[in-house]
Amino acid sequence: MPSTEAPISINLKSAGGTGITLRGETAEQFADMIANGIHIIADAVKEVETAIKGASPVMSTQDIAASLGGSIINESPVTQSIGGRNCPHGRMTAIQGMGKDGKPYKGYFCPAPKGAFDKCKNQYVLVTSPDWNTFVPDSVK
Repeated sequence: MPSTEAPISINLKSAGGTGITLRGETAEQFADMIANGIHIIADAVKEVETAIKGASPVMSTQDIAASLGGSIINESPVTQSIGGRNCPHGRMTAIQGMGKDGKPYKGYFCPAPKGAFDKCKNQYVLVTSPDWNTFVPDSVK
């Protein structure tokens, strides 16, 4: 069964979770889509920023969405951690182990699924850092 999607596409997702997909049948159509899409994206970002700046700090996410003519489909609670590190996807997992080179490592890893295009970079703790000795792992590999 042939695909109904264009053969060339790009998926963009902001840290806030807004997803945008641009598609084209040919390289020329795709290039035009990107050139035109940039203006659409920039306008949308300006609209959201204007709405947020004018919003009262006590507005709920539902209120903000309604002021933009939308609604919340899925609202996940933000993971707060005591200690450790966070990224836009939530609490990073503290892992220590032995690398392929046989050297020990300690670091914080993004909870986004493996292969996610917006997955954050690993944050390794240096052996020379004071944090090396106080590091408490969530997992040992």
